Amino acid sequence: MSERVLTGEHFILGDYAISEGAMAAGCSFFGGYPITPASQVAERISRRMLEVKDCEYIQMEDEIGSMAAIIGASCAGAKSMTATSGPGLSLMLENIGLAYMMEVPCVIVNVMRGGPSTGMPTLTSQGDIMQAKWGSHGDVEMIAYAPATIQEAFDFTIKSFNASEKYRTPVMLLTDQITGLSTGNLVIPPEEEIKLEYRRVPVDVNKDDYLPYDDNYLIPPMAIAGEGYNTHMTGLTHDELGYPATFPKAHEKLMRRLEKKFTDNIDDIVEYQEYMLEDADIAIVCYGTESRSVNRAIIDARDKGIKVGMFRAITVWPFPEKQIRELSNKVKKIIVPEGNLGQYVHPVREFADCEVISLPSYNTQIHPPADIIDVIEEANQ
Repeated sequence: MSERVLTGEHFILGDYAISEGAMAAGCSFFGGYPITPASQVAERISRRMLEVKDCEYIQMEDEIGSMAAIIGASCAGAKSMTATSGPGLSLMLENIGLAYMMEVPCVIVNVMRGGPSTGMPTLTSQGDIMQAKWGSHGDVEMIAYAPATIQEAFDFTIKSFNASEKYRTPVMLLTDQITGLSTGNLVIPPEEEIKLEYRRVPVDVNKDDYLPYDDNYLIPPMAIAGEGYNTHMTGLTHDELGYPATFPKAHEKLMRRLEKKFTDNIDDIVEYQEYMLEDADIAIVCYGTESRSVNRAIIDARDKGIKVGMFRAITVWPFPEKQIRELSNKVKKIIVPEGNLGQYVHPVREFADCEVISLPSYNTQIHPPADIIDVIEEANQ
């Protein structure tokens, strides 16, 4: 049998790095369906799961079944994951809402590509950024991380599993075709140095008295189905026992608690990177692969004497409201480059107190640094 954690230095595909991150995080079930440019995640993890004990890989009939499978596996105690791209994510969204309502930890990897519809399967995009948060019907909160490098593809996969287990919720890894299908350096630390989170389970509770949605907890302990606990779960509005309670006060009570899991822990959940913002007059707000071009553009603009810096959203959802408000009170203008027609710029404008400039990309490629510099120079006039 092979090691679960392949400690050492690797030169590896981004999608493979995600698979290795999942294995290092303790993923023991993968349910998926092939789709460009995410298929390599399934390809790698299907081989890796054959090499270690107590792992199951299954290719489902479609993305709807894939999402349902990882929900069921998680209810049975597994750390579970699926991987897809835009059209597949659209099919998963109803069951992602189900996982949120039932408070089932699981990880959804979305390797974004050009859309809508079948779009451009082999080129990149950041067009699913709003879909990740708002795609499922109803008031669904989402934790979503956006890696920019091969190393982060590994690291943020572990973050995704840890957040899903800690907060008992589905979590999305929102990467793209460039990161997924690029090859780069990856350093995997020794297994004992990787910090892992595990869901809270009931302790010293009579199995007949167990409440799957005990209101005494913000995040109730989650029993493993099949071990004798009452584990009734439903997508309907439910009471502490998990049985339908479809009346207004019950719905409000449940939705408020689900929301508070995020709002009460927002400082723990939201992560970001600041670069050269100490004296900046202009800030660039970005996420994911786009930040690589932004980083180069800032260095070149600084060489021209323009005071510009970067705010990179690592946790793209929940949105970093407090940080954007504070940033907008320090700078004169904010530029938001992104690989879509302008999506993340809208919440930036909502919470910013300065001028916000949208820099969209229509051509399924990230911006070249020169294009970003042109906008920086215009904004600096």
